[in-house]
Amino acid sequence: MIYAVLKNNGWKPGFLIRLSIALHVSALMLVLADPGQWRWALGGFIANHIVLALAGLWPRCDWLGSNWTQLPDSASARNEVAMTIDDGPDPLVTPQVLDILDRYSAKATFFCIGANAVQYPDLCREIVRRGHAVENHSQRHCHNFSFLGYCGFLRELQAGQDTLVAITGQHPVFFRAPAGLRNPFLDPALHRLGLQLASWSMRGFDTRIGDAERVKSRLMRGLRSGAILLLHDGNSARTAAGIPVILEVLPAVLAAGTAAKLNFVTLRQARGDSKSQETT
Repeated sequence: MIYAVLKNNGWKPGFLIRLSIALHVSALMLVLADPGQWRWALGGFIANHIVLALAGLWPRCDWLGSNWTQLPDSASARNEVAMTIDDGPDPLVTPQVLDILDRYSAKATFFCIGANAVQYPDLCREIVRRGHAVENHSQRHCHNFSFLGYCGFLRELQAGQDTLVAITGQHPVFFRAPAGLRNPFLDPALHRLGLQLASWSMRGFDTRIGDAERVKSRLMRGLRSGAILLLHDGNSARTAAGIPVILEVLPAVLAAGTAAKLNFVTLRQARGDSKSQETT
């Protein structure tokens, strides 16, 4: 029933969802035809749900639906790369990040938490004023996000949309799941709200690693045209000197990208979205 309703809304399930539906139907038909085969049907059912769970725990997986792990080919051909920054805005870190980006004439995508945006609305407006993009990273960044159902996802994402639109006047068009974790109900919720899921090509694990050199080394390995890089202005780990890791890493990555003739753009710019700068 839920599947039929979602289909009527124009949602097209991903590969793994279609396979799962076919498996469920086959298992039911097997049991109806021969009740003695219920163990095989149950085994297939359990195995299928294990695979679904693992796909949801793999942030870069696209088996559950469309998921940007790199920029479109057209953006890659233009030597574009996307720096994405999560979990802000942060009153201490975000202003310094904005200044670093200005220094290198780089644009970035900030995946902001709605609750943080409510606390620091002027920072969100400043991000947009400087030519960057503010996108949806959920309203609360709750730890149980990946366990929500379809209606729970809709409420959480819509709350984030409403918050960020009210503050910036700009509709988010991309969404990043907290920690990248999700389940099969997220994709139809994204479709309903007109949001594109985006993960990353390379991340520095800068919320856990306080060694700036290690974080920098990881990101440098993924620094190439078409890449989507991930750092954090919110929840950033600190170096031994107490400095947020992003402030130590970002200048070096931007300098290396500039030297390699890479253009740092927002995800919207990479997509060629003609409405990327529109406000409500």
